[in-house]
Amino acid sequence: MKVVVLCSGGMDSVTALHWARREHEVAAALSFDYGSKHNHREIPFAHEHAARLGVRHETVTLDFMDRLFTSDLLKGGGEVPDGHYEAANMQRTVVPFRNAIMLSIACGFAESAGAEALVIAAHGGDHAIYPDCREEFMRAMGDAMRLGTYAGVKLLRPFIDLTKGRIAAEGAQLGVDFSRTWSCYKGGAVHCGTCGTCVERREAFIAAGLKDPTEYASNAPLPPKPKAF
Repeated sequence: MKVVVLCSGGMDSVTALHWARREHEVAAALSFDYGSKHNHREIPFAHEHAARLGVRHETVTLDFMDRLFTSDLLKGGGEVPDGHYEAANMQRTVVPFRNAIMLSIACGFAESAGAEALVIAAHGGDHAIYPDCREEFMRAMGDAMRLGTYAGVKLLRPFIDLTKGRIAAEGAQLGVDFSRTWSCYKGGAVHCGTCGTCVERREAFIAAGLKDPTEYASNAPLPPKPKAF
């Protein structure tokens, strides 16, 4: 199947790109620069992995999101919170309807590129905080994409039921160099080690039994998983 892969440059999407390269014909990898604090750190890694695999890479600029949307993930927002990635304060990093916007654009690009499907790396760990990563949303969006295109573009979510630890293990088997990926929402010179995405990244390597190749500004003890909210 000919596919387009949404690839931010993070652990999950880079693993999805390598997975898609093994399982399908990849027409392109697509990144979005939407004004987040860490886009400038992660997108170059998306380009790097696409180049290594001989895959076309495109970046779509969505600067209106930083101007018009409210989120601490965006440059115009407040400080990115520290803590466990399932903590209630991580809702401040949600960019409203982000995946719907990106998938809509990617769907049009995929049909124009002659692709039959899109691959997105949404996974089980996203479900607690991000409404547009949950399977209910993905099913609905997949239906909209299929019904709204002549090509009947499908939405593939190979990691939707996986933990980030299992994705890390899958990536290791695929030969992904995780040192050449980015997670930290703060977008500094190195991973902070304390924001929700850094905590999730650290936990993933522990769960997968892999050596973490990441340099962190802080290696403080990981926070406990909060109760459901």
